[in-house]
Amino acid sequence: MNIIFVHGWSVTNTDTYGELPKALVAAAEQYNLDLQIDHINLGRYVSFHDEVTVDDIAKAMDRALRDIPGNDTDIREFSCITHSTGGPVVREWVDRFYGARKLGALPLKHLVMLAPANHGSSLAVIGKKRLSRIKSWFQGVEPGQKVLDWLSLGSREQLDLNEKWIRYDSAKNNFFPFVLTGQRIDTKFYDFLNDYLVEPGSDGVVRVAGANLNYRYVELIQTTDLLKKSPKVYSFKPAISSVIRKPKATPIGIFGDYSHSGRKMGIMRSIMRSNANNEPIVDHILKCLAVVTPSDYQTRAKELEELSKQEQGQSNRYAMLVINIHDDEGNSIKQDDFDVFLLAGRTYSPTNLPKGFFRDRQINKSTSNLVYYVNADIMGGIKDGLFGIRVVARPDKGFSHYSAGEFRSEGFPIEKILAPNETTYVDVTIRRQIDKNVFTLVKASAPQGSFKGIKPSGKTVDE
Repeated sequence: MNIIFVHGWSVTNTDTYGELPKALVAAAEQYNLDLQIDHINLGRYVSFHDEVTVDDIAKAMDRALRDIPGNDTDIREFSCITHSTGGPVVREWVDRFYGARKLGALPLKHLVMLAPANHGSSLAVIGKKRLSRIKSWFQGVEPGQKVLDWLSLGSREQLDLNEKWIRYDSAKNNFFPFVLTGQRIDTKFYDFLNDYLVEPGSDGVVRVAGANLNYRYVELIQTTDLLKKSPKVYSFKPAISSVIRKPKATPIGIFGDYSHSGRKMGIMRSIMRSNANNEPIVDHILKCLAVVTPSDYQTRAKELEELSKQEQGQSNRYAMLVINIHDDEGNSIKQDDFDVFLLAGRTYSPTNLPKGFFRDRQINKSTSNLVYYVNADIMGGIKDGLFGIRVVARPDKGFSHYSAGEFRSEGFPIEKILAPNETTYVDVTIRRQIDKNVFTLVKASAPQGSFKGIKPSGKTVDE
């Protein structure tokens, strides 16, 4: 079995892989896997220069694969183990060179992602300069800005990749991706404390909901159905009758004893060859690599689901909402020009939201996408089982303006929109209201005169 390891962001030394490759080789025989150290290649990619993008890395990865002896025309079958940003890097490579339509020709058979930042990292908002101060993580290296931009919650690149991934039918094409992620915080690993380094539902860098490749996509479009007359509030309705779009399920295992990085409890770096048979992550990686059929894949998924339930126990589970707001002309609504309110109960009011549900709120400065991090278990007990989102966009008056809109969850439970350990992308289209007086006609026979004092009529071109 040929295996390629792909490291995370801002790494400059292959010692980042620690003894995990040797530990896998040492334990492989008992899983009936033919794995030798000569079968393993360690990836090295440059992420610490500002001009390098994730897409650049994916292109260079393809060239590196083709440069392996024996891969002159076609890339030989291989499996891949990634850490952190390495997961999105390989997924970008898969999408760029194969995509949903060519998965049958994909030489990659297993993609085992350790703590992948599939939906970004909350830590990225801290900024490049402050992140570089975490010496025990970055070892004094300045993290690359373009890769940091990809990793920022709510980035356009994440949204694009994950929307395309919905069309993938991986197992049907004998491509088996997995997510294995930790949920323990190693506070001694960091030089300074920040809320994002110690937040619950996270391994100190990547949230479980940010790693999970089981996510949801909801498209809401503002209709002409009036919910309130003054001020006007129109209904948001799902673009499709099924409301939710989801990718095919990807097995995920959540481990309570691993953090993101570090020699003490890092999900990759802490593994020792001498203790390979006693490390849960070694056992589960090898079980993933042993999958050869869709049936095996389903079995592995159920095993990891049971593991995750046991590991999380009675602890709270969290979810992310990524909200993208634009109008029906395709114009993005900038961060200072909208407000979003989460709603609950039969009256759909913010005051009905359960106490303690909120954990964090971020705005992506480049995309203006809004990201909520909430306690999914608390939200599961929402009042009357009803959940809503209100969007107020500006300008809210004048010749061209927006009226507020509300989505109300009547008819289906909140769990369909907001699930524990998952991310939900909410694409919101708000109607641009254009007053009839933006363009009027007068008879040529009428007296000529100024119309600079004309005012909005109060009626739109659609009325």
